Amino acid sequence: MIVNQQRAVRVALRPLETFLQRVETTLGLSRSAATVCLVSDGEMARLNLRYRKKPKATDVLSFPVVAGGKPVKLRGGKVSRAGQGELGDIAIAPAVARRYAARDGRALGMELRILILHGVLHLLGYDHETDRGEMDRLEEKLRRRLGLK
Repeated sequence: MIVNQQRAVRVALRPLETFLQRVETTLGLSRSAATVCLVSDGEMARLNLRYRKKPKATDVLSFPVVAGGKPVKLRGGKVSRAGQGELGDIAIAPAVARRYAARDGRALGMELRILILHGVLHLLGYDHETDRGEMDRLEEKLRRRLGLK
């Protein structure tokens, strides 16, 4: 499910919903495993300060139901455990995403899809800041599979 709680950036929700479902299916997750909330820069800055002690807005934050667990290993490109259920929530700031998309020469819709995938991988326990490139390699592989540039 995708919830839009910001008004600064117009966002087409249906294509993002479809993409989120595709990610869930591709990874073998239950439907509605993740909820994505589109938030304002101000709200994202508050969340980033509260949970990461960083006083500025970022593009994406993930809030797993089970924090601090080991990354879920994928077998054959799918989650290997049964009954995954709800993974957690992802907050995305479309205004920040729009700035990054412009910087990187991507359309906003593409940037938002990339952030959804990135957020889901964090919900699965991956952490690109500590895993010696494991998340980055997996994300690149999944980007190719899902047609993301």
